[in-house]
Amino acid sequence: MPENQNDNSQGDTGTRDLTYDLVSIIYHSLQGAETTAMFIDDAKQEDCKDCLQFFQEVKDEQQARAERAKQLLATHLGKTKGASGGQS
Repeated sequence: MPENQNDNSQGDTGTRDLTYDLVSIIYHSLQGAETTAMFIDDAKQEDCKDCLQFFQEVKDEQQARAERAKQLLATHLGKTKGASGGQS
């Protein structure tokens, strides 16, 4: 990657933070799952079984992604705490 290319998690703030990245994935995945729940309701109302199945799969994937990010966050925070010697 070129030296002058910006690779920051939060845009052009100058800050890279893996904790923020994982929290963001959790938030957006769960927000997507919540939105998809509305799509599930729409598919039920329209009695579209194919759409219902698809939306349920999407919701399950989003929830699984959030759970995986939570596991990674817990591991990351444990490593971060260990690296600081347990000092606050």
